[in-house]
Amino acid sequence: MSFQIVGTGRSTPALVLTNDMISQIVDTDDEWITSRTGIKSRFISTDETVEDLATEATKRALESAGIDGHEIDLIICSSFHGEYLSPSLSCLIQRNIGASCPAFDINAACTGFVYGLDVADAYFSSGKAETILVIAAEVMTRHIDWSDRSTCVLFGDGAGAVVLKKGKGLKSIKITAKGDDNLLTIGSVFCESPFAKQPKIDPNFRMQGSEVFKFAVTSIIKDVKSVMKEAGITASDVKMLVPHQANSRFFQIVMDKLGFKEDQVALGIDHYGNTSSASIPLMLDELMEEGKLSSGDIIVLTAFGGGLTSGACVIEI
Repeated sequence: MSFQIVGTGRSTPALVLTNDMISQIVDTDDEWITSRTGIKSRFISTDETVEDLATEATKRALESAGIDGHEIDLIICSSFHGEYLSPSLSCLIQRNIGASCPAFDINAACTGFVYGLDVADAYFSSGKAETILVIAAEVMTRHIDWSDRSTCVLFGDGAGAVVLKKGKGLKSIKITAKGDDNLLTIGSVFCESPFAKQPKIDPNFRMQGSEVFKFAVTSIIKDVKSVMKEAGITASDVKMLVPHQANSRFFQIVMDKLGFKEDQVALGIDHYGNTSSASIPLMLDELMEEGKLSSGDIIVLTAFGGGLTSGACVIEI
């Protein structure tokens, strides 16, 4: 299909927050967190902004690709939100890397990076771009109720980016949405208005964990089967399945149902936690840096998130 990944980059905050450190804030401990999530630590933003993380990841991806910002034809950035509602995070990144191309943000929650790849595919296929930058940057810890141990232990912050050029690496892709504001929400914060009569919205991350777990497992299995069938491959052809890093408990279920071996599944949740849409590009760059992926390898990306959204794709590196 339309593109090839030619560069990757990632950025994380300086502070590493361990489970033992969290136990000083809320009633929990390392055993409780690890057994339920697989998370041992996560990176937490202190003075780093989402713009800082996104820009650093982008610069590293450009360096990896061996190109400059002015060579980018389009910037797509996935994020719950940047420092501002306007200007968009993508526009600030455009300025910071010296690009002069169109730039826009998307929000498909944790599936945002896969959505970004799908949008990029459309631009390539229409002939409107030769080189596209897709970024996912999240500071999830801004949205957490730190008194709620069921959610505050889950999330970390970070950004990942890829540079795409025209090519035949994308073999298949699928994205979905099913509108739902009951299972997972993060409320917006609005300025006070003397005319407003709407009820106040809880700005913190809230989730019905067991129902989201069911949605996640069902979506991953369905989406991955669909894109592998379209690409004409089986699990044995795949070098690495790179899933959204949300909770380690469903990985074993997914492996069993899809026929993947443990060494075929990229897991970084132990040291990243859940970084929403940034989790897949973070893992991609880590895999590339560690030499675990080579030219010609087949990878499968899969994600799910609020919305509810899901998506998957098959790419040849």
